[in-house]
Amino acid sequence: MTRAQKEELVSKLTEEFQEANAIVDCDYRGMSVSKLESLRKKAKENGLKVKVVKNTLAMIALKNSGIEDFILKDTNVLVWGEDIVTLAKTVTNFAKETPESFKIKQGYFEGQVVDEAKIEAYSKLPSKEELLGMLLSVWTAPIRNLLYVWNGPKQNFVTVLENIKQKKS
Repeated sequence: MTRAQKEELVSKLTEEFQEANAIVDCDYRGMSVSKLESLRKKAKENGLKVKVVKNTLAMIALKNSGIEDFILKDTNVLVWGEDIVTLAKTVTNFAKETPESFKIKQGYFEGQVVDEAKIEAYSKLPSKEELLGMLLSVWTAPIRNLLYVWNGPKQNFVTVLENIKQKKS
C-alpha cells in the first residue's frame, strides 16, 4: 500500500468515524474468510460498515475523529454505524454464532469507550422499529378502547337476538 493510498484510507475512515454514532472493535483471530464475509453481509443488511484495517492507520483515523481513548491491539475488525442498538445486536449475535473466533473487545458509544458488557446490554434494548410499534400502540389505544365501548352494545344486541332466534327454533 503506497503512502497516498494510506492517506486516502485514513481520510475516508476519519470521515466515516465522525458520522458514526457507534464503533465496535472485535477480535477475529482464527476466523475463516467465509465467516468474515457473512459478518460483512449481515452488517450491510443492517446499514453498518465493517473493515479490517491496520491498527496504526485506524488509530490515526480515530484520533482525527476526536476519539482519543480507543486503543487498538492485536487483530481487529471494526464495525460502525449510526444506530447503536442495531450495531450492538449485530455484533453480539455474531459473537454468539462464532464464539471460537469472534470476540467483542470494546466499543465507542455516544462519546464514551464502553466494554463488552455495555455492548451486550445495548443489544437487549428494543430496536427502533420495535419502539415505533410500541409508541403507535400507545397512541392508538384510546381510540381502540373507544371503539370497543362503542361497538360493545351492538355486539351484545346481536348476541341477544341470536339467542332469541335459537330459543324459538
